[in-house]
Amino acid sequence: MMFVVLAVLTGVLFVVTFITLWRYEVWWVRDWDFPRLQLGLLALTLLVIEIALLDFSQISPWIMTALSFICVCYQAWWVMPYTRFFPREVKQASRFSPDDTIAFLASNVLMPNRNADALLQQIRAYDPDIVVALETDDWWQDKLDTLVQRYPYTIKCPQDNLYGMHVYSRLLLEEVAIQFLVEDGVPSMHALVSLRSGQKVQVHFLHPAPPSPTENEESTERDAELLVVAKSVAQVRLPVIVAGDLNDVAWSATTRLFRKISGLLDPRVGRGMFNSFHAKYPFVRWPLDHLFHSRHFVLVDIKRMPSIDSDHFPMFIKLAYMPEKGKGQKGIEGGAEDEQQAQEKINEKRPGKVHKPGA
Repeated sequence: MMFVVLAVLTGVLFVVTFITLWRYEVWWVRDWDFPRLQLGLLALTLLVIEIALLDFSQISPWIMTALSFICVCYQAWWVMPYTRFFPREVKQASRFSPDDTIAFLASNVLMPNRNADALLQQIRAYDPDIVVALETDDWWQDKLDTLVQRYPYTIKCPQDNLYGMHVYSRLLLEEVAIQFLVEDGVPSMHALVSLRSGQKVQVHFLHPAPPSPTENEESTERDAELLVVAKSVAQVRLPVIVAGDLNDVAWSATTRLFRKISGLLDPRVGRGMFNSFHAKYPFVRWPLDHLFHSRHFVLVDIKRMPSIDSDHFPMFIKLAYMPEKGKGQKGIEGGAEDEQQAQEKINEKRPGKVHKPGA
């Protein structure tokens, strides 16, 4: 009986580990990208149990443990870059000019959440240059408008469908655009921000809808939005920052493809996962809230902030514009096959043309 139970568990784990190799965009396939850390730990636990309890005088226990070991290695390959055992992708800033820094506090507030005071306290404590709030409706806009005196440059799109978005900045925002690239009711924001030094930076804030039984049955809408933005920033000479709740994990094939196409860097690589969702369930967490940037920047600070009673933790990230120091930084390199795959995904939904401020 014990052998049968272990065999079934091994088989199920093997299937859910490798099911994402199937390029089927339905949610019940794509969502297995998310719990890779949890699946890896389960596979490791199962491997230890099998080694301890099975009789290896026959071939079947060897096959079972081999499958469990393969699962452990495969899941570790995806998540290992987001641990301190991996080389850092983005250099740490040491000496820098405050005029060349830009700090973001980004928070998916959870629209029904009414603990705005917690978020406002964090903003006052960390004093970011730009506040990005997602899932914001008119109620949240009223609360966040108390920031306007200190953050006079704003982009506002309140909605009651969980896809409202607000940006509050004390740095000058120019050439602002709100776009609905793939789906009506799912906005993205694009602007040119001026650092205190006068340096212009192209910024894009995104919150595409996830693949799920209650949202989109497939990931094509999310993937198309991410990849059309990736292609739009790939050839931009200006410094670029893309941030938001991408409803995808940092290690997924789609996010990796986004990074290959865009050429942008991830400051979490070599530093940690910074799992921002789900705030209420410690054992079911993964990194959904992202900030990617061009090689012009190095990292000053990155933090996952305390809970504000949302299902997401806010994130604080501070960068320094240091193009000479950042010049040698390398992300994930793509090739012709990646370009073709990205274009195929984009063509499925034919999203609008991305606004390119400053281009």
